[in-house]
Amino acid sequence: MKNSPVLIMFARAPYLGTVKKRLAAGIGPVAARAFYIKTTTNVLDTVSANAPWQTVMSVTPDASAAQGRFWPPGVTQLPQGFGDLGERMERALLQFADRPVAIIGSDIPAVTHAHIKTAFVALGHSDLVLGPSPDGGYWLVGARVGSLARGLFKNVRWSSEHTLDDTLANVGNKRVALIDELDDIDNAVDLARWRGHVS
Repeated sequence: MKNSPVLIMFARAPYLGTVKKRLAAGIGPVAARAFYIKTTTNVLDTVSANAPWQTVMSVTPDASAAQGRFWPPGVTQLPQGFGDLGERMERALLQFADRPVAIIGSDIPAVTHAHIKTAFVALGHSDLVLGPSPDGGYWLVGARVGSLARGLFKNVRWSSEHTLDDTLANVGNKRVALIDELDDIDNAVDLARWRGHVS
């Protein structure tokens, strides 16, 4: 497994009132926490089952990585550390500087094993890969080797319609592949739209 691809799932310990705050504003903190736990567990199961890549979790707050009691046993949990989202993602990708590596969020209920496979296949002929979201962000970001992510997230306006474009502005002459667009569930409107698709 030394040189195998690595899939990193970013997640937050599901303490009541601290997860999915924008979603909680629409459906309440208890329902938001329940949705988050179920979705994160389902996504983790989906992307890690019988996979040719190693799946690890990058969790916040850092102390929850050592406790490891929220998620299924056997999954490596690493602390996200300090900084904004871009700093934390760059640090996570650089931990695997010489291997194919990708990050996904934990709030993408429609993601499949095939989506992740597509991302790593794309890295066979591209330096970077991104999975766009309809809101102007992205649900996946990956690099042919983690070292290529250095500087990728500089001055990105997170949680905005500019997130993907700001990231692409940092690419320089690297080759970029875009894969399927998927919804991430940030608020009650996102949740209602997704439930409309799956009902």
